[in-house]
Amino acid sequence: MFLRHLRPGHGTDPRRVPWLSSLVVLVFQQVGSTFAAHNQRADTVDLDGPARALLVLGPLFLLLRHRFPRTAVFGASAVTLVYLAAGYAYGPVLISVVVAGFAALVAGCRYATWGALGMLWVGNLLAAHAFYGWVPPKGDGPGPWGTDLFMAVWMVALCTAGELARVRRAERERRVREEEEAAKRRADEERLRIARELHDVLAHSISVINVQAGVGLALLDSDPAQARTALTTIKSASKEALGEVRQVLATLRAPGDAPRAPAPGLDRLGELTEQAASAGLQVTTETEGTPVPLPPGADLAAFRVVQEALTNVVRHSGSRTAVVRIRYGTDVLELLVDDEGPATGTGPTGGGNGLVGMRERAAAFGGAVEAGRRPDGGFRVHATIPLHSGENRPPLQ
Repeated sequence: MFLRHLRPGHGTDPRRVPWLSSLVVLVFQQVGSTFAAHNQRADTVDLDGPARALLVLGPLFLLLRHRFPRTAVFGASAVTLVYLAAGYAYGPVLISVVVAGFAALVAGCRYATWGALGMLWVGNLLAAHAFYGWVPPKGDGPGPWGTDLFMAVWMVALCTAGELARVRRAERERRVREEEEAAKRRADEERLRIARELHDVLAHSISVINVQAGVGLALLDSDPAQARTALTTIKSASKEALGEVRQVLATLRAPGDAPRAPAPGLDRLGELTEQAASAGLQVTTETEGTPVPLPPGADLAAFRVVQEALTNVVRHSGSRTAVVRIRYGTDVLELLVDDEGPATGTGPTGGGNGLVGMRERAAAFGGAVEAGRRPDGGFRVHATIPLHSGENRPPLQ
């Protein structure tokens, strides 16, 4: 628990100086080394002023372990090496190296940590077995190999624990990053869905309103009754558009609540053709196969594809007739919207947001939309929306 508390990146700010934990290590080393010196008095040098200074200097390097982990691990290792080479008692002096090394490993400074620990182990090995005659205490012989083996074992254990902690930290950061990316992706998809829904609702209704407004203005003086009919159509279309916009906005404000009104589907195709008729477009509908209930999302997508296709006929075609054909297959729902043309729009065919929205709606259910001019000059929108897994049936001719 103590090492977990000291782990950088675990609820800590790298810019914050770890005063409290470093102070705990300092006190622990001072008190623990006093007891160690008392038990090892015959074989070691008494703790004097320089020893106490070294026991303070090691924890001071720990203050840098979050911002400068390499400096901390090399500094703590160097101070510990000087302490051991001077013949002072073994004890908790190694805690500074453990904490600094663990922090450096978790921070990803593995080579610096291995180098610092290797310097400490080799330096202590030379002091204990090669230069024991030149270092305190005087007259001391070579050190026991068991101590060197113990130091090597705990260094390996430290590196292993640090690597495991680093991997866990990297995995935790990866999960957090993926969750943030997923949340951003969901937000982007929701914004796109709402934008597509508003486009489909407003484009169709405003197209009807635009056509009827032109009719009303043209007949206002010569045929007031027909102008009144146009104004009535405008009122009806605008009311329906406002209702659908409110439904979309209500879903946006309360994403966890169910919508108060059902989403439109192919069962409302009659209303759609009536709106198109009020805009001067005569729509013929044909159904093949046995109608089957569709999932709400697929039903809405099919409705919006037909709606957008008819809107494009009203806005961009000189034809005043259109044919909507629906085929219920075993595995796929096919939609075909044809008009006789010719095109009156000045923009490039297939470059508007409406066709892009249709393709996105169909693609969300594994389907596709093809749109383009026919050889005879008309325009065709062909959409397929899979209902089940399996091979698609041949397209409509």
